Amino acid sequence: MSMPPPLPTALSVSRGLAGWMLQNRCSLAFTSYQTGQLFLVGTTPAGVVSFHQQNFQRAMGVHARPGRLYLGALHQIWRLENVLGPAQLANDHHDRLFVPRNAQTVGDVDIHEVAVDRGGRLVFVNTKYSCLATVSPVHGFQPLWKPSFISRLAPEDRCHLNGLAMEDEAPAYVSAVSRSDVLTGWRSRRHEGGVVIDVRTDRIVTDQLSMPHSPRIHDGQLWALDSGRGYLIRIDRQTGATENVAFCPGFLRGLAFHGPFAMVTVSLPRHEGTFTGLDLADTLSAKDSDPWCGVFIIDTRTGDTVEWIRLEGAITELFDIAALPGVACPMAVGIDSPDMQTMITFDPEFGPLAPA
Repeated sequence: MSMPPPLPTALSVSRGLAGWMLQNRCSLAFTSYQTGQLFLVGTTPAGVVSFHQQNFQRAMGVHARPGRLYLGALHQIWRLENVLGPAQLANDHHDRLFVPRNAQTVGDVDIHEVAVDRGGRLVFVNTKYSCLATVSPVHGFQPLWKPSFISRLAPEDRCHLNGLAMEDEAPAYVSAVSRSDVLTGWRSRRHEGGVVIDVRTDRIVTDQLSMPHSPRIHDGQLWALDSGRGYLIRIDRQTGATENVAFCPGFLRGLAFHGPFAMVTVSLPRHEGTFTGLDLADTLSAKDSDPWCGVFIIDTRTGDTVEWIRLEGAITELFDIAALPGVACPMAVGIDSPDMQTMITFDPEFGPLAPA
């Protein structure tokens, strides 16, 4: 079913964003589940920032591999492939054209972050069933791991498991809002008690966070978003001690790295339920700041925000972000666009009639 056209959203960027992407040979992909969109941000050969967006209903976790994107959506995980060769351009300046080639139907299990392990297996955060899972050729999903405090798999979003860190191409850490083992029990535990768990040992590394999201391993260090307080943090893996690296004015979800830079997506807090009474509101007030919806690029060596993207209007919430190294100006084909029917490419080499 086609989605209605999105309402207007004003996009603005820092003056140096195009130069930063060119200098660091990097472009960005980020998602908005609120409006169901995948955004691809790059620079044209003329040095102008390019925004390209396509509709994917409830676009959530995005994971980048060379020439490929994985995207978690409402009830499916999409695989998008770049169909351009090394010297080819689409529309005169796009050096990557990502086309949806496969959709694995898993059902509405509130897919959050997605990744791929060393064997090429999809791993995703199955928030509704409080577990890590992979896809199945027969069933909606196959569970891989659950927190030790979750007594059984049930479609109850008990602890709001939401983030996944990979290390050596294998699941390493997850984040959850609480250790609750009852239906949506995490909602009354938002202010504190948020956990990061080492999935290899079931050890809780820290339980001192507020609505944590997006654990990541970068340069051998464990990072996460202390979202209820508004901070990008570094976590000591042994002691669980946390260090605030940078404050971002908004509710944080989505974290990626490129060299010494962290890319964080921020959203406007909702004025109800899940987002009320958090320390984030007090900090925003103390700093005399209004919340943002957008992307912050942070130099982790100093904690300074060096570049930014801001969205104002219909889009108020973002979810995940991925860096695309070596990509100048990406674009994608949307699943409900006419290009899905007319974008036909094929391998020029004939394959064997039977496997060798």
